[in-house]
Amino acid sequence: MNKRIPVTVLSGFLGAGKTSMLNHLLTEQHGQKIAVIVNDMSEINIDARLVKEGSLIRTEENMVEMTNGCICCTLREDLIVELEKLAKQDIDYVLIESSGVSEPIPVAQSFVYADEELGIDLQALFQLDTMVTLVNGQQFWQDYRSEDLLLDRELHVSDDDERGIVDLLVDQIEFANVIVLNKVDKLSSEEMEELKDLLYKLNPEAKIIPTTFGQIDPLQVLHTGQFDLEEASHGAGWIKELNQEHVPETEEYGISSFVYRSRRPFHPGRFQEWLENWPDEILRAKGFFWLVTRNDVAGFLSQAGSMLTLEGAGRWLASYSEEEQAALKADDPGLFDNWDEAAGDRITELVCIGREMDENQIIASLNDCLVTEEEADKPASAFVDSLPAFAMT
Repeated sequence: MNKRIPVTVLSGFLGAGKTSMLNHLLTEQHGQKIAVIVNDMSEINIDARLVKEGSLIRTEENMVEMTNGCICCTLREDLIVELEKLAKQDIDYVLIESSGVSEPIPVAQSFVYADEELGIDLQALFQLDTMVTLVNGQQFWQDYRSEDLLLDRELHVSDDDERGIVDLLVDQIEFANVIVLNKVDKLSSEEMEELKDLLYKLNPEAKIIPTTFGQIDPLQVLHTGQFDLEEASHGAGWIKELNQEHVPETEEYGISSFVYRSRRPFHPGRFQEWLENWPDEILRAKGFFWLVTRNDVAGFLSQAGSMLTLEGAGRWLASYSEEEQAALKADDPGLFDNWDEAAGDRITELVCIGREMDENQIIASLNDCLVTEEEADKPASAFVDSLPAFAMT
């Protein structure tokens, strides 16, 4: 059996420096036959031209240009087909520079799960070696605090693309196993360390490498053999906190995290008011919540910067009949490990990651949103619920 070809994927929002880093890697790669896939959203593939004008003119790499789409969605099938073609050539490695608006998870999944419609199994041909995300240290806070959607900056991939800039930034950061903090020459040492601490909180499993102009030792992102889809899927800081794997605090720069838990439901009016007055010091929050007016369905909250999303996360097990619960328990007893006699599996568990947070004050303010003992006996119809209806994931 032929050895699988290793692959490194470079992700990062527009302006993070992916092309500069790609050029550097190609210049420093010392004789390996590297195939390059460049994905850009523009009509004219500027990134591809830059690479051609750089090291690709002087070396023997193959390059595939993928334009007018995004390899995490509209061009995903094209990516799979092109990779199968590359596997038949004499190459040692594949470098993929995804577009600035690509999400890394669908790209990674292309290498793990066979595409039955295309009849192509990339896992038999390639080894996903490293998922790299570049972060623009100079621009990070401006984008992180922005309320802009991709649509607002005309970066959307379709008319129904409603993703926020900050949501995309966080998706790219939380899924990487290497984070390159670029343009640190534009930051003071204190600003750099503070940003490194936040990145560590968002993704404690990733290796964080500060750099300038994408100048990096190639062995830090090539042939690392360190990417694991299962680990990456559970490596985000909020997931670790929910699983009670507390990520140590970084006291010097005030970056910390905690989990808010309650077995009492939220009052819809008071919780909505709290959400509308979101504490500025909470930079990232994610988790499940219980709303007294929606006893059957678990709520899921995701916040990053100024963007906040509420959606449904499926039915609480406690809403099923006793017969249905018995069948579920027989199939997977672990589902009932945290069962509460009164609440069942209904619970609020919210991870908060932030800077200079007053944990006690935030917990107290959330406790004030819970239904009181007197309110607990009222039917759901007694409460006014103006929160948006849950869209089911």
